Amino acid sequence: MNNNAINVAPSTDIFSSAFLLSSVGAPFIIGMAVGYFAKKMLRTALFIGGAAIVLLFVSEYYGVVQINDAGLQHAADVATDAAKSSSHFLVARLSSITSKGVSASVGFFAGIKLG
Repeated sequence: MNNNAINVAPSTDIFSSAFLLSSVGAPFIIGMAVGYFAKKMLRTALFIGGAAIVLLFVSEYYGVVQINDAGLQHAADVATDAAKSSSHFLVARLSSITSKGVSASVGFFAGIKLG
């Protein structure tokens, strides 16, 4: 028997830095960046939408336009549904980055919290 031949099994150490960085760290950072961006863009869209509504109210006050309250509420409902569907799309896409998808999704919600 030859003692010099050693069978080396592939590294399955789940606490190694290479495993953690590729399976937990990088997807978490990607998810956090997407969440941060999504929240900042949502705030910007709300600011612009609010400014447009105020301009509509001012225009209505001066008699330039007529605003239907039901139409305004319908537009707000459509915008809310679009925001919900885009957040579901982002979370679904981020959860496919790793095998479990947990770290990217947690990163997304951490980015939302930070943004």
